[in-house]
Amino acid sequence: MQGPPLGIDLGGTKMLALCIEEGHTAGAESTVASPRSGSELVDAVAAASAALCGGNPRAIGIGVPGLVDPSGTVRFAPNLLGISGTSLLDALARRFPSASLWVGNDATAACWAEHTLGAGAGSAEVLLVTLGTGIGGGIVSGGVLVEGVHRFAGEIGHMVVDPSGPPCPCGRNGCWERFASGAALGVLGRQAAAGGSARRVLELAGGDPAAVCGEHVTAAALEGDGSAAKIMDRFGWWVALGLANLANTLDPEMIVIGGGLVSAGEALMGPVRRWFSGMVEAADTRDRTRLLLATLGPKAGAIGAGLLARNAEGRPAPFR
Repeated sequence: MQGPPLGIDLGGTKMLALCIEEGHTAGAESTVASPRSGSELVDAVAAASAALCGGNPRAIGIGVPGLVDPSGTVRFAPNLLGISGTSLLDALARRFPSASLWVGNDATAACWAEHTLGAGAGSAEVLLVTLGTGIGGGIVSGGVLVEGVHRFAGEIGHMVVDPSGPPCPCGRNGCWERFASGAALGVLGRQAAAGGSARRVLELAGGDPAAVCGEHVTAAALEGDGSAAKIMDRFGWWVALGLANLANTLDPEMIVIGGGLVSAGEALMGPVRRWFSGMVEAADTRDRTRLLLATLGPKAGAIGAGLLARNAEGRPAPFR
């Protein structure tokens, strides 16, 4: 007898695996250090399957932080270079010949979860933007998951918003995630602390400006610190700039904001909404694009991957 679907979110440092129970609820789960090669990854999936789903799940889905092509090959995973080039779908098919499989981008999987069960439930036009160390994205249009001809759609963090801006690991300069990610918030915080204008942020970092990170800025802002609020306002401008570009391009009903930075709540979303409202084309005459916080938290990627593996309906990606 086959067990429930297994959903996996493969991060740069950790791998979350969980079962998808009846009613689409997340069941038993486990977290291990991220495997560093394709073969180690398949072994880790097998171990999670045995521990959580009786070793014989009827479906397995994996969200990968990188580019996955239509054959299920990981083309590029900058934070997991050891799995780049792995024909992951083929390797899983050999190990799990009776399971339906899905392998794709982690933010794409998270978008499907938020569309199906989370903040975007009931909407056919959803854009997910994940604000973490970098920026990822996923698109649902007409109720269908949009992955693009190469399955590389949603790499929104690499929109260039300032060609003369700081270098990005992708090899270009001035990508949006250099200004609007958690890492970018840390840069703004360190600059303010070094300039003497962020005392509370500096205190939270132990007095060392070089140790300031985005979490310190967020914590100070949530305490009501005025200097931290100014940093968040500047950061919110950069977030809103990218969101407005995306709204002008895709015209979604809603943009769901996920990733680690959502813990900032209104300390982040207040400035973002304010700046966004003036950046979208014809803002005074068009219907409002809603900006919502994601509701499924860090489990969204694993849930979405499991759902996509279980059911091929509404998505163009290959499965087995």
